[in-house]
Amino acid sequence: MQVMYYRRKIILALLEALGKDVSAKSMQKYLFLFTRKQVGEKAFDFVPYKYGCFSFQANQDLLALSKQGYLDIEKIERKDSLYHPLYETHFIGDLDMFDTQAIHEVCKLYGNMSQNELIAYTYRTNPFTAINSTIAQYLLTKEEMGKVRECRERYKHSSSVLMTIGYEGFTLEKYLKQLICNDIRVLCDVRKNAFSMKYGFSKGILQKACEGIGIKYIHVPALGIESENRKALNTQEDYDRLFEEYEQTSLKQNWGALLYVRSVLDEEKRVCLTCFEKDPRQCHRTRVAKALMELPNVTYDFQEILL
Repeated sequence: MQVMYYRRKIILALLEALGKDVSAKSMQKYLFLFTRKQVGEKAFDFVPYKYGCFSFQANQDLLALSKQGYLDIEKIERKDSLYHPLYETHFIGDLDMFDTQAIHEVCKLYGNMSQNELIAYTYRTNPFTAINSTIAQYLLTKEEMGKVRECRERYKHSSSVLMTIGYEGFTLEKYLKQLICNDIRVLCDVRKNAFSMKYGFSKGILQKACEGIGIKYIHVPALGIESENRKALNTQEDYDRLFEEYEQTSLKQNWGALLYVRSVLDEEKRVCLTCFEKDPRQCHRTRVAKALMELPNVTYDFQEILL
């Protein structure tokens, strides 16, 4: 028997309450507006994407619900789909009272809006969601577009900087938002193998997600550490010994890869090294950053992005 995650119950309950087929673009907006009304932890996180607020997790959940037979996904045009519930589910009765109320409020306030009205509403009330939109100029007034541009410029920086980030503890959306807010132009993945059991952080999805928000993704496996060398790391001293050996062996042997990252940094100005560990002391990306900061003629600062 397959587990029905609470967040998927929310999706089905929302479709049930709306009482109609819903387009993919509209569904993302309904879920965004629902989370704005949630008390406490949000069911979904969102990033400003090509058509506004977008949750990769929600999109994945909708695909999973289709595979499980709860809904049908019909392609209605090249860049949109229609979600059609296959039968009544009544999952709204499984939600807590606050989420149930939030769903009813969303349906009452926004349920009769057209797709364009719904998208435009989220842009007006949350300009940050429109900063990467390819359609905002067709839906907003000049004054409203001005607010979107102001929001976009708020996160632009002229300084050169090398940053590091670990995705442990992040959802993909929160992780990408950190990159946006720090004006990262290139995400440099220094894992040996760019694969993760955590949704969104394997190379294919991560690269596509980055490119969708205007960030270049590069994978430099030569700067990674073999998985077998990461076994039996129980104390900080264990990590320190591993990374000291890494600095003296693998890092020196792959100096060309380090210089490649330096060339990207010189050209793009704002680069972030990424790996898994939340604690930078327990990740080799810190040693890669240290080596980059010790190269001659450094014109960039260093900063760690922490959750």
